[in-house]
This record gives sequence, structure tokens and C-alpha cells, in this order.
Amino acid sequence: MRRLVIGVWLAAAPSVFGWGGEGHNLVARLALVRLSPRAAAAIAGILGPDTTIVSIASWADQIRNSRRDTGPWHYIDIPISAPHLDMKRDCPGGDCVLAKIDEFQRILKDRSAAPEKRKEALMFLVHFVGDMHQPLHCSDNKDKGGNDVKLEFLGRGTNLHSLWDTGLLARMDGEDALFAEMTKDLTPSRAKSFAKGNVRSWAEQSHRQAQLVVYGKLPKAEPGTVIKLGAEYQAAADPVVREQIERAGVRLAKVLNATLR
Repeated sequence: MRRLVIGVWLAAAPSVFGWGGEGHNLVARLALVRLSPRAAAAIAGILGPDTTIVSIASWADQIRNSRRDTGPWHYIDIPISAPHLDMKRDCPGGDCVLAKIDEFQRILKDRSAAPEKRKEALMFLVHFVGDMHQPLHCSDNKDKGGNDVKLEFLGRGTNLHSLWDTGLLARMDGEDALFAEMTKDLTPSRAKSFAKGNVRSWAEQSHRQAQLVVYGKLPKAEPGTVIKLGAEYQAAADPVVREQIERAGVRLAKVLNATLR
């Protein structure tokens, strides 16, 4: 398992995880408009007034320092060279994002569970479905989730994990504009296609993006050296970032609708 050492995008930027706040907000916003009336009502009852799945989308990152045991729950280490997921190999002891999604779905579905347990399960679930669509959260290249891959991206220092968390998103339109663009992109047929499969097949799809693009488009370099990336890498990566967030939004809605029906 990699250590959870997360690099930064720009020297002054705070540490970030998963998609960062903007990415997780987008996932939750895309899911929110796809909730069934029953699921929406159940979520309102669980979270309470003036709280939505958007406002709690980054909660699981905010409590990581105080609840260190939750760190491994945000990812699964599928070897970058492996063609498929193997839960026994990749999720020892059930301490990974896929196992936790299953666990929190069970708790959320159980109407006899304590209200606070269901609320926490919902907050973790919203975040983890987003996390697993960041390709570096479904892959393991023995580089601490890309944190050890030092980069110079368009003249600025960063690392591979930080670039995929927030660096690429930071160069796109703002959150509201992206939400409008993604909503337009998600035609009924496209959304229906994204909703196919299950959590495990979605993890394999995310892992494939890590193979093909995250690492596959990196220029070859000597270990430990700084890799210089520019517009060519960005042109390959940006569509993946956008589509993975769109997929996550559709799939989060599917998970919540199925769990709270």
C-alpha cells in the first residue's frame, strides 16, 4: 500500500485529495439532479435542513487528519500492469474504497441503523464514489499514487497525483461553467451508457484510464528525474478528467437511488 503523501499544485496550494473540492462538488451536483424523488426525500431526512450531498461531498477528506484509519478507504491498489481487479490481491482485509462503498451502502440501506451511522455512511459514500473515478485511486505503480512522479507541467512544479487531483481542473472553466457544460454533455443516451455495470467494473474502467493516459501518455524518463509535460499531455488528459467526473456523477446517482429506493 502506498503512503498517503499528497503533493500540491503550486507551491502555495494546500494539500488535496481525490478530485479536490471542485471535482467532488461537480460529482455531487451531477448526481443531485438525477436523484429519484424517494432517494432525494430520504437524503434530506438523513442530512437535515440546509444540507445537501454537495455541501458534504468533501467531508471525508476534511476528517482524514483526525481519523487516520480512514486513509486507505479512499483508494484501491490495482497494479498498473494487471489487466483486471482482484479483490483478494488488491483489497487485503477489506480496507479499500470498493469494500467501503459496499459496507456503507449496507448501512445506509438499513433503516434500523442509528441515524448518525446512516448519516456518516451517506457522507462517505458520496465521496468515495467520486474518489474511485480519479484513475490514480484505482491503480498502483509503486509510486505512492503518483506522488513520487515529479513533474514540471507548463513550467510549474507539481507531481502526478496533484496534477490529476486539481492541476488539470484548475486550468479549465470554473465550477459553474463546467457543471453547465457537463450537464449539456450528459444526454440521456450517454448517461444511460455511463450507468451500466457495477462498482467493480467501474473501478476497472478507471484503472484502464490510468494505464492508457495517466501513465501511458507520460514521456519516458529516468527514475527520480523531473518529467516535463505540456499542452500535448493536457490535450490527452483533459477529456478523461471531464468524462470521469461525468461518469462519477451519473453512477453516484445510480448508487443512491438503488440504496434508498
